[in-house]
Amino acid sequence: MESTPVDDLSGTPPRAFAQPKYDPASILGGLYGDGIIALKGAFERSWVQQVGEDIEQLFQEAIQRPDGALGRGPNRYYVEIHPERLRGFVDLVTHPWVVAVCEAVLGPEYKIVELGFDIPFPGAQNQPWHRDFPSPEATVKGRRLNSLAFNLTTVDVTEDMGPFEIAPGTQWDDSPEFDKGMFPPRSFYPRYLERAQRRMPKMGDISARSALTIHRGTANHSDKSRPTLVLGVDAPDGRNAERHDLQLSRNFVETLPELVRQHLIYRVVGDLEPIVQAHTIEGLVKADA
Repeated sequence: MESTPVDDLSGTPPRAFAQPKYDPASILGGLYGDGIIALKGAFERSWVQQVGEDIEQLFQEAIQRPDGALGRGPNRYYVEIHPERLRGFVDLVTHPWVVAVCEAVLGPEYKIVELGFDIPFPGAQNQPWHRDFPSPEATVKGRRLNSLAFNLTTVDVTEDMGPFEIAPGTQWDDSPEFDKGMFPPRSFYPRYLERAQRRMPKMGDISARSALTIHRGTANHSDKSRPTLVLGVDAPDGRNAERHDLQLSRNFVETLPELVRQHLIYRVVGDLEPIVQAHTIEGLVKADA
């Protein structure tokens, strides 16, 4: 009886392991370093155009409801939305890069807690430099990021449209001088201006950032709006779900792949209810003086 052959590893090069499509080391290096990374051309422009159409309709509905569209400065609004009202929701949250980034930074049990959009209209002014919420203990003491924000523009951004501006590396900034833990004093502004990078993505590009990295929306001098889709994701110990109200109808839950459903923090409703936005940011109501 012939013996089963075995590999002779002596003197032979080691077997090559399959390389991940998106390198976790590069993902971690970018988000723990600059605090922001991006993937160009992640989606087809036709898909993004559909997202833009949905956002336009959802904004027109929201602006008619009390507190349906929250002011984030003059001519600038934020609207939280129901996932099933966005036709491309499943495509977005199952994109291999989005999944790879979430798993690398937040772990395999990451949770999607927020879906919304931000729109600076013509005439929007500079926001004050800020982070989106106070730094959690996991970051201040543990030096660990336990949340991410993904952004997807629905237009080709140009310099005059009020591009998003970020100060790389500032997700680790911590000072008792921050108002409400979010707004650095004006004496800190030179640090941010020195580091500032304006982001001008095209339709189809997507970015991921730590919402703790100091940033601001800039003045929109154009005659166009600049809608941006926002997806918020937490690690298992993140607490941002408390600021949001992710609702899914029973019928929609049944259509979702298990891969998607297991990564959502949500409540099931018979009929979708207007979202009462709990993540108001008072310091953004006025423009930067």
